[in-house]
Formats: sequence, structure tokens, C-alpha cells
Amino acid sequence: MSLLDNAFEDCVLLNKITSADGYGGYVTTWTDGAVIRAAIILDNSIQARAAEKAGVTALYTVTTRRNLNLQYHDVFRRIRDGKVFRVTSDGDDKLTPPSAGLDMRQVSAEEWVIPNG
Repeated sequence: MSLLDNAFEDCVLLNKITSADGYGGYVTTWTDGAVIRAAIILDNSIQARAAEKAGVTALYTVTTRRNLNLQYHDVFRRIRDGKVFRVTSDGDDKLTPPSAGLDMRQVSAEEWVIPNG
């Protein structure tokens, strides 16, 4: 087992479902989807800390296997503590090539609060 395997933990993708509310509007609900494995690391660089002081939410780097392609604004919850994250980059931008021995893909994410209604 590699260090990368040891860093992975269980998370669950959240599915956004929008349906009519019967009054001409709509209701959005979030349901649990597939369980995934990801390593989630807080970005504590000087730039990230400065952004947090300016009001930006905490920034994270999320590492998965190449076969899991998280996309911009995908939402997932870390099972261990229930913290919710929203992806802020595209999973196609940062991944190791198929010939590499290291099997990983990375995206940026932010802590996120699921909006009510």
C-alpha cells in the first residue's frame, strides 16, 4: 500500500435534484450518490491564507485516481466529518499520463455550505 493510498478517505458525491414545487417555482434537494475515495489537503500557502482573510472560503487540493474525473462545481461530502466541498477547477487539467507509475488526478475545491431551498 502506498502513501497515496493511505491518504485516501471515503467521500460521497452529492446529486443536485431540481423539481417543480407546484406553485410555479422549484425546489432543489441534494441526495447521496456514489462513494468515492479522495485525499483532501488544505492549501495553507501564503496566497491561500491571504485570500481567506479577504473573505474567500478555505481552499483545498483534492487528489483522486485517474479514473475519477471530478468536474467544476461537483459537490461531495467527506464521510469522516460531514464537511462539504465544491470543486473549483476542471479534472481534465491536472492528471498523470497513462504511462506514469503514479495514478492520480487533482482538482481544487472550496469548503461549501449547501444552500437551503
